[in-house]
Amino acid sequence: MKFRLLCICSILILSTSAYATKLFIPMDADGQRAHLKAYGVAYAALKAEMTVDWLLNYKGGSFCMDDNDAIVRLCKLRGVNYEIISDGQYTGILNEIANPDFNGDLIKLEKAPKIAVYTPSTKDPWDDAVTMVLTYAEIPFDKVYDDEALADGLVKYDWLHLHHEDFTGQYGKFWSQFRTAKWYQDDQKAAEAMAAKHGFAKVSQLKLAIAKKIRDFVAGGGYLFAMCSATDSYDIAMAADGTDICDVPFDNDPMDPNAQSKLDYAKCFAFKDFRISNNAMEYEYSTIDNTNAHRPEMMKGDYFNLFTFSAKFDPVPSMLTQNHTTTVKGFMGQTTAFRKDQLKSSVLVMGDFNALNEARYIHGEFGRGTWTFYGGHDPEDYQHMIYDPPTDLNLHPSSPGYRLILNNVLFPAAKKKPRKT
Repeated sequence: MKFRLLCICSILILSTSAYATKLFIPMDADGQRAHLKAYGVAYAALKAEMTVDWLLNYKGGSFCMDDNDAIVRLCKLRGVNYEIISDGQYTGILNEIANPDFNGDLIKLEKAPKIAVYTPSTKDPWDDAVTMVLTYAEIPFDKVYDDEALADGLVKYDWLHLHHEDFTGQYGKFWSQFRTAKWYQDDQKAAEAMAAKHGFAKVSQLKLAIAKKIRDFVAGGGYLFAMCSATDSYDIAMAADGTDICDVPFDNDPMDPNAQSKLDYAKCFAFKDFRISNNAMEYEYSTIDNTNAHRPEMMKGDYFNLFTFSAKFDPVPSMLTQNHTTTVKGFMGQTTAFRKDQLKSSVLVMGDFNALNEARYIHGEFGRGTWTFYGGHDPEDYQHMIYDPPTDLNLHPSSPGYRLILNNVLFPAAKKKPRKT
């Protein structure tokens, strides 16, 4: 009798195992029609306290999780391609990934990261790719600005994106072209009022204090992501700590004539040996940026290449470069790309354009956290101009350039700790 009962139990266990199923979301070019929405589905599963497997380099960085009716409905609602596979099929996939000859790995995503975007409440005449893609993918985020940062509010978040901020206090170097525009004048007044509110005599001093709070956020284990002018202006502000690099139109007094020699590159995350612009009329901060090497007529041939990393030994850059292609359309911005000769040796280049000796996508560690800088303004608008309408991501549901942003959003959810590369 005991033997018979044991056999029945064994059959039930085997039957349950045979019929257990997984929800598999392919992320390759042929298998997925809504790559950006797929990240939102993975995030929703994490919010529901499910574990999501990120299969690095398997069909474009696919996702897999336990079969769940609510997530299936979400896939259908958002137009995300998915497959229901058996545990046995999934074991076969994992065996393929585990093969030493296959450049792949399994990363467990276990907790939905809490996301913040450092951005003013005012509506300026330009758009931000990160807030657009977060909204499109339906990934929730909070907006924070100077009040929250100075009150140590950043510690509540895992991931922070820097909107197109000018941390040098030069109002984006828009003075020569837009100083008579109402939005520019309003922004300047608001920034000066914010500085005065917190006891700073100049906006540049306020922004430096914010930059130091962001540095502390990263040092404490935070994940920082920035695009366009928020990348180089951040490091410039840190290097110029205690030195006036703002000319008369920006703070009503001349810049320090010896400012260049007083820069301290040791305080920068990414850049070294750059020269700052001392011309208030120039729409440029320094020699870090390589925008001047780009022209609109280059658009058809402007692509940058993503590096291929060893997923089993370098999981961090492998996560950040997951895509269904290794060739990504280039796009311009106030800061388009980073000159390689002005990158610190510790910087990891993840995407570059060798023809112009520039890096487009870079990463590094600081303290217990990481930072990632991505050149350009809008991955689906080659030369996005002020007053241009925002990009409609419904027309670009599988944008490789936007996928890089969302890789960074999921990165903090990974169980595996970052390794030194």
